Amino acid sequence: MVNTLAPERAGQPASRARPPGPGLAARARRRQTVVAYLFLAPVLLFFAVFLVLPLGFALLLSMSRWSGFDLGDIRPVGTANFTALFARGSTFLTPILTNTVLFALGTVVIALAGSVLVATCIDRLRFQGLWRTLYFLPMVTTVVAVGNVWKYMYEPGGLVNGFLNALGLGSVAFLQDPHTALPAVVVVQAWASAGSAILVLTAGLKSIPRSYYEAAELDGAGAGTVFRKITLPLLRPSLLFVCITQFLTGLQSFALITVMTKGGPGDATAVAALEMYRQAFSYGDWGAASAAAFVLFAVVLVITLVQLWVFRRSGEDA
Repeated sequence: MVNTLAPERAGQPASRARPPGPGLAARARRRQTVVAYLFLAPVLLFFAVFLVLPLGFALLLSMSRWSGFDLGDIRPVGTANFTALFARGSTFLTPILTNTVLFALGTVVIALAGSVLVATCIDRLRFQGLWRTLYFLPMVTTVVAVGNVWKYMYEPGGLVNGFLNALGLGSVAFLQDPHTALPAVVVVQAWASAGSAILVLTAGLKSIPRSYYEAAELDGAGAGTVFRKITLPLLRPSLLFVCITQFLTGLQSFALITVMTKGGPGDATAVAALEMYRQAFSYGDWGAASAAAFVLFAVVLVITLVQLWVFRRSGEDA
């Protein structure tokens, strides 16, 4: 009997699988999205509970009066808290916010300059891991211990004044004089935070190819020229990271100043974080404290954006 059906070609499947329709593909994408959000749910919940909700509550308090006890006592006042911060006679702009910026700026300058110098020296020494560990030790020491040790070192009979007396100079009341109190605390903050900067900068130095230095040596370039033309330009990403992190740490400094000076003498070392603490826990004015927090946030944001712009522009010019 003759088969009237057309024979299939050799090696050709009898039927081809049809691609899924647009409806099936859309449902598959939705299922993948749901599964992804289920995995992200714990992180998103943590983010909402510990960041979004406190931020919203702080924004509410910044436009309210509240003593910090009964939520029913919250009274809206609009922008009165922000207006009071910059009103005539207020100490928030001067000296508190001014001290905050000067403290952060001094910390960045001293810590960055010292870290670059130390990291460059460590990069040429043996036992580099040991030296990095020694310089990092202040970072793992509690701020209270660091502040108290330096507080005793600054005393009239302390180590610092003893060194000055050995040089034939008179003793200085570092923490009691309004003109020297803030610079004295800046030095301590820079010393205590230099360890992390040294780690970052030594890692940045290790990433610079040795061939650049070999070529500069063959061309007869001096050490200063090599440092300016090779090391600093190629170290720019690490310098940017250190500069921003040091500035953020300085603007938010609270514990060290509390331990060493408590904002004194007078308001010579009063900074924004300490003022927020005083307004909330000493004076019971959580609205003023929240408003000061948002002003400090705006200052931090502006300074960070300016730093990024300066470094990116200098990188393009280079």
